Amino acid sequence: MRRTVAGVAVLVAAVLLTGCGSDGDDTTGNGKASDAGGGAGASSSSSPTAAEADDATHEVTLEVDGKGKTQIMYNAAGSGFDEQTLPWTKTETVELTAAERKVGYLVSVVPGSVQAEDGTLQQAPCVIKVDGKRVADNDGGKNPKGCSYKIR
Repeated sequence: MRRTVAGVAVLVAAVLLTGCGSDGDDTTGNGKASDAGGGAGASSSSSPTAAEADDATHEVTLEVDGKGKTQIMYNAAGSGFDEQTLPWTKTETVELTAAERKVGYLVSVVPGSVQAEDGTLQQAPCVIKVDGKRVADNDGGKNPKGCSYKIR
């Protein structure tokens, strides 16, 4: 019985090792033939088309209205948190990766408080524009969450 088990184990090992061979075309080690020449099997996703490149670049304008100075936190192509003189505008070009085009890229501006016409403090009004189109605002400062928008 012991010889039979040992013989079967050797046979299984030989079959497994034989299945690990290559037909000679595999130079990548991943089980797929390599096409280093960039022939018909080459992927065209490495260089985006002109339409994809246009979809990946957006002009983002962040605006905060009001008088005086207030703290402003923002995130677009860059980010920051500083005291700014109002009215304040920041325009940046945002270039999205392929993954960001699928899941979205969040741009935001959160302004601090300013004095309202009735003398109370409220959040400064903010607006986000993408490619010249108004896409978000905080209802003239009435929404305390600031402004945010997901670009795709």
